[in-house]
Amino acid sequence: MGFNSHFADLPTTIFEVMSGLARTHEAINLGQGFPDSQGPEALRRLACDGLMTGSNQYPPMLGLPALRAAVAAHYGIHQGLSLSPEQVVVTSGATEALAASFLALLSPGDEVIVLDPAYDAYRPLIARAGGIARTISLKPPHWQLDLAAIEAAITVKTRAIVLNNPMNPTGRSFSHLELMGLAKLCQDHDLIAICDEVWEHVRLTDQPHRSLLGLPGMTDRTVKIGSAGKMFGVTGWKVGFVCAAPEIAKVIGKAHQFLTFTTPPHLQGAVAQGLGWDKVWFDEQAQGYKAAYQLLRSGLKEQGFHVLDSEATYFMCLDLQQSNIDRPALDFCFEAVKTHGVAAIPLQSLYEKPEEAPPIIRLCFAKQEAVLRQAIERLARARLAMLR
Repeated sequence: MGFNSHFADLPTTIFEVMSGLARTHEAINLGQGFPDSQGPEALRRLACDGLMTGSNQYPPMLGLPALRAAVAAHYGIHQGLSLSPEQVVVTSGATEALAASFLALLSPGDEVIVLDPAYDAYRPLIARAGGIARTISLKPPHWQLDLAAIEAAITVKTRAIVLNNPMNPTGRSFSHLELMGLAKLCQDHDLIAICDEVWEHVRLTDQPHRSLLGLPGMTDRTVKIGSAGKMFGVTGWKVGFVCAAPEIAKVIGKAHQFLTFTTPPHLQGAVAQGLGWDKVWFDEQAQGYKAAYQLLRSGLKEQGFHVLDSEATYFMCLDLQQSNIDRPALDFCFEAVKTHGVAAIPLQSLYEKPEEAPPIIRLCFAKQEAVLRQAIERLARARLAMLR
């Protein structure tokens, strides 16, 4: 039986491809963004207790009241946001939160500005919601917001802009001045900002996270998306949340009810308690990621790699051309995983037009010290084998 589907023509995500190759070749996986630990034992025990002693039936569609209240309180303490539980919708991961947001807020023909390099789910989800992605490419090595280019891309059909802050894959954390400029554009042109902020706690500098939701004039036009998986290093839990003005949260909730409807209650309950942990816990976790970043960064620089700065996320980027490697990023990544035993992600896979992407690869450093040291050795061999 024949059929026609928008998704049929899409390639398998590069993260799944590289992770599959890493398994096949028994390689170190610095491609897909997940820690190689199991997450906080205390949080896992809370989930176990909830599974055995709590309800295992459908929780409320919008999320457990305890978790919605905990999300609002957490952002009040950590980011100074004034939220009520009614402004929070719990989703099955941040990607579902994105899907629900696009489906709820876009009409066919609406245009959405996307900043490249972009998380690979954005464009397919926008298209499935009937929207049209309009791409603005940020430039290495600093990946600054080009406010003039963004404004030039705005038309009468533009409905929203997607802001990933901190930004995967670049590791960029946008400055207060950049965010204020973007907020002004949203207000001047009546745009909704859909803010993917899942890396808000994975910070490598002393710069605090600033949410567009907290800026003047943005309360009623911002969707803030968070992820417990990234906050606690338990990416497989797929517990996400949307924060928005009540009328926006309400329509996103209605889209969510026809996607996953709800999220496992024992995981929600554990996250609700974890969000109340002392701020020191989150700061110490960030320091652990920072130590891993510095280890991998210094080791690769010693081996001749040109490492771009990261300010947040699990990721760092390497410029192959500046590292004297005259190979396309995709070729380097395939050769590295198959021959040298380490998986990475070519940034070209995260561009609308791969041929316009710089020769840069992304590595995930959320790994144990011994794994990172071995990865440095393997990447050094790969570089020597592919030098100009």
